[in-house]
Amino acid sequence: MNIRNIAIIAHVDHGKTTLVDRILHTAKIFRDNQETGELLMDSNDLERERGITIFSKNAAVTYNGTKINVIDTPGHSDFGGEVERVLKMADGVILLVDAFEGPMPQTRFVLQKALQLNLKPIVVINKVDKPNCRPDEVHDAVFELFFNLDATEEQLNFPTFYGSGKQGWFNDTLEPREDILPLMDGILKYVPEPEVKEGALQMQITSLDYSSFLGRIAVGKVTRGSIRDNQPIALVQADGSIKRSRVKELYVFEGMGKRKVQEVLAGDLCAVVGLEDFNIGDTICDVETPEALPVIHVDEPTMSMTFSINTSPFFGKDGKFVTSRHLRDRLMKETEKNLALRVEDTDSADSFMVYGRGILHLGVLVETMRREGYELTVGQPQVLVKEIDGQKCEPYENLVVDVPEEFSGKVIDLVTQRKGEMLIMESKGDMQHLEFEIPSRGLIGLRSQMLTNTAGEAIMAHNFIDYKPWKGPIPGRNNGVLISKNQAPTTGYSIDKLQDRGSFFVDPGEDVYVGQIIAEHIKPGDLIVNATEGKKLTNMRASGSDAATNIAPKIQMSLEECMEYIQEDECIEVTPKSIRLRKVLLNEEDRKRAAKQAGNG
Repeated sequence: MNIRNIAIIAHVDHGKTTLVDRILHTAKIFRDNQETGELLMDSNDLERERGITIFSKNAAVTYNGTKINVIDTPGHSDFGGEVERVLKMADGVILLVDAFEGPMPQTRFVLQKALQLNLKPIVVINKVDKPNCRPDEVHDAVFELFFNLDATEEQLNFPTFYGSGKQGWFNDTLEPREDILPLMDGILKYVPEPEVKEGALQMQITSLDYSSFLGRIAVGKVTRGSIRDNQPIALVQADGSIKRSRVKELYVFEGMGKRKVQEVLAGDLCAVVGLEDFNIGDTICDVETPEALPVIHVDEPTMSMTFSINTSPFFGKDGKFVTSRHLRDRLMKETEKNLALRVEDTDSADSFMVYGRGILHLGVLVETMRREGYELTVGQPQVLVKEIDGQKCEPYENLVVDVPEEFSGKVIDLVTQRKGEMLIMESKGDMQHLEFEIPSRGLIGLRSQMLTNTAGEAIMAHNFIDYKPWKGPIPGRNNGVLISKNQAPTTGYSIDKLQDRGSFFVDPGEDVYVGQIIAEHIKPGDLIVNATEGKKLTNMRASGSDAATNIAPKIQMSLEECMEYIQEDECIEVTPKSIRLRKVLLNEEDRKRAAKQAGNG
């Protein structure tokens, strides 16, 4: 049977998952009357809520007698670890580019990985139905990007398709039509069949699946030979050790699910059940002649955060898993499938150092754990500093901001305060397109300030470039915070009196504890306040006037915003029901003592 393995790569929000929907519908894997909904591949709750792909997934369709394995990948640079390893399963890539935005930083990152693996590219310029779109200019920009990334002659000669995933058509010209058949024909024509080498079985495990019924499932592409049900195999691990095992069940991908088979030949993707203790990157080989494939290399993490058990007075109220053993087991389990994540023990048995690709990467992990019933405290994200040739170096990122012209001055001002350097400034329609090189530290907390200063109009994206010399101190948050003086529910009466001191993160009637951060101060410096005092009722008549207080609604911050907001002496208490900001040391005397020691030290 003919096979094509294709990965879909693009910047976040350029339409990958919608394109996969169209491919699934075109191949008629659903009944005509079946309710399917949108964004079929984003099956995880978090992905649906945020509208982004976090985990790469596989689907398979049959078109004109050819089986097409489609791999949907995440577009966010924080999940680059997912993209790097699944590209190993593909023989070609569809590079999707927005007809208005053109190639973005993330497009460059994933395309570079694909070209290094020598994959055959097909360029699809999506969203040509948008007003102000500029498909011809974008096509030239994509060609320039290929050229800058040292693409070969053959890769530079890429076919281009235009269309709109939303309207459901793609064509090799700008002429709209009813379907995406030209693109499907293009996949069969331009993507090469898998290269099959002669010899005994070789298959690299590139991702993990889990079923409560079957346990851990190894997923990968058979690069040589064939794999059969009940076959004894050798598992070669990253350190070179060899384990013997046996295949219990074999599945291939079909539609959105899997189908059980007896044998899978080289070139196809498959899922193997029954292996013990395997990791991503291990090679499944023939028992007689075990030969390993090169180990998957994933870029290093650039950020770290301390995860520790919840030590607040409200400990154990919401969560099911609250001990350090629970926390450790869960983090270790995560490192098995999340390749870009590393976990290390610290001096304290209750806390762990977790290294990841960025705030979103770590934030998604915390959010997932919270939904599973874990309680934990997370500290301020720190960038990883390296010493290169005796010089202190830190990670730098390429930051791209598209913003209406009248706000461009404010954006430049904000970024330069944080040690960013402007590289490019050009007009794109009514928008100004700005590109900067900025230390990763400068990005922490930048998004919320940027949105405030541009009335929510700025679109920013960034991705890691390299380690460069340390840029010196970067100013943090300007304002201090208001800290609760006692433990009790807050009252509307007290909050009303304190409103001119700051903006609150809590509503009246919410339980707070000593050392909890309940508001942002309007000035620098922290202030300890009593927000739990009730009104003294002297006579019956005055008791009703309390309802007349006008209290501004509390500021709602997402988990990532909280992570960007906190300073070094603060942390976030995360439980299944709430996210609270607090000082690391809840007692004021302890904080003063620590500040004194730091001053003396």
